This record gives sequence, structure tokens and C-alpha cells, in this order.
Amino acid sequence: MIRVVALFFASLLWIASVAVAQPAAEKNDKAAPSQEELEKQFAETMSGATLVGNFTIAGMESDKPLKPERYTLGKVSKLKNGYWQFETRIQYGEHDVKLPLALEVKWSGDTPMITLTDVTIPGLGTYTSRVLVYRNQYAGTWSGSNHGGHLFGKVTRDTDKAAPEKK
Repeated sequence: MIRVVALFFASLLWIASVAVAQPAAEKNDKAAPSQEELEKQFAETMSGATLVGNFTIAGMESDKPLKPERYTLGKVSKLKNGYWQFETRIQYGEHDVKLPLALEVKWSGDTPMITLTDVTIPGLGTYTSRVLVYRNQYAGTWSGSNHGGHLFGKVTRDTDKAAPEKK
């Protein structure tokens, strides 16, 4: 009797797994975009966009509001060897710096990750960061000389280019 019950449940699990896997297979029938298409979409999404969000500082968690940040982008274009040119305006805290940056972008499937490792940004300092961009959102980690934390927010196309509100 135990064998019959076990066989029944095994059959039930197999039928359920086939039923669940079938819609997933149909969804995957669409051809994945080529790397060239992904890069074109990334350039279009980022050029003229503003990344508006917040950052944290590890070890300084509190009940205070998160710290706002804003990255206003001009043209974003592919260079060579995985690097991209970002025309930027970086605003956080008391800082407001405008400059071009050549940053490496790595891909995990269809998801770009903007990377910098010990890069000196004039007027700001030396930073390491990994930032994922997906479906008009960004999230990542950052570190400076003796501190670091997380950053996250939305990729927007708003017309308000004012500095982030200080709290």
C-alpha cells in the first residue's frame, strides 16, 4: 500500500512539474536580444536620464531619513574594451560635480553592471562601486577610502534637474 501511495505522489509531482514547465518554455521561445541590441538599449536608456535615489553609509544606520543622491547624465556611449563614456553631473551631500567618466560596463545576461575599481573622481575622491541597472531601477554597493555602503533608486527622465532636497 505504501508503494502505491508513493507511486501516486511521484506521478502527481511529475504531472505538476510538466504543467508548470510548459508555460515557462513557451515564454522562452522569444529570441533573446543580441548583445548589440542590449547595448543600444542601454545607451538609449541612460543618455539624458537622471538616476535619483539614496545611499547608505555602513555602520551609520539610524532612524534619520536616507541620504539623497542624484546622477544627471548627458550622452552615454560605448567606447571599446567594455568601457562606456558617461557625461555626468554627480550630486550628493554638499557635492555637485560635472565631468565625463569612462566606466567599465559588464553584462550578466541582459543586465548591465557599471563598475569602477579604485577610480579617482576629481573633486570627490577615490571610489569602488558595482551598480546594476534593470527596468529603470538601479542598485549597488560603493566604497571610498575608509567607508562604504549601498545605493539604489530609479532611472528617470524628469525635467527637474534641481539638486536633491536636503533633509
